[in-house]
Amino acid sequence: MAGKNIVYFDLETQRSFGDVGGFSNKSKMGVSVGVTYSTARGTYEIYPESEMEKLGEELVKADLVVGWNHMQFDYPVLQPYVFHTMVEQTINLDMMLELEKIVGFRLKLDSVASASLGMGKTADGLDALRWWQEHKKTGQFAPLRKIAEYCAFDVKVTKCVHEYAMEHGLLKYDDKSGRVAEVAVDWK
Repeated sequence: MAGKNIVYFDLETQRSFGDVGGFSNKSKMGVSVGVTYSTARGTYEIYPESEMEKLGEELVKADLVVGWNHMQFDYPVLQPYVFHTMVEQTINLDMMLELEKIVGFRLKLDSVASASLGMGKTADGLDALRWWQEHKKTGQFAPLRKIAEYCAFDVKVTKCVHEYAMEHGLLKYDDKSGRVAEVAVDWK
């Protein structure tokens, strides 16, 4: 992938599945913040809700978008904000979906990251929802910064998991019995 622009991507929502009437209404969840890391740029970019079109443009221009369940979750949440049909106009590696094809069930990013890298998530989506509510109530920037930091850390974890997979040709995860299992992947 040398010379190609890989864009790692994640977003956080304003509302939960419960708030919008279930999984089929992802498009109503709203984006609080989106974060990318571009290998061409070598930096993270944080996109507030007002810049979703710009985020969409970056994803469409990428040589490869890498995420964790971004095809079935993040893209449907982002879709109402952007002109492009995200799934059709992007080249993607959804690591969760690829691993699901191999192991037969959905793995959490945290499980793969902790088993492969010894690093886990710093918070969870419910924290991000709470921070969004705090921001809406108070108008303060600090809760938004917390969401951006959490989301950027998830992008970093996604990037590290992908790099580990490319370097080693495998990923580790905690299997259902609590033991560490390995799965071979060819994502070079």
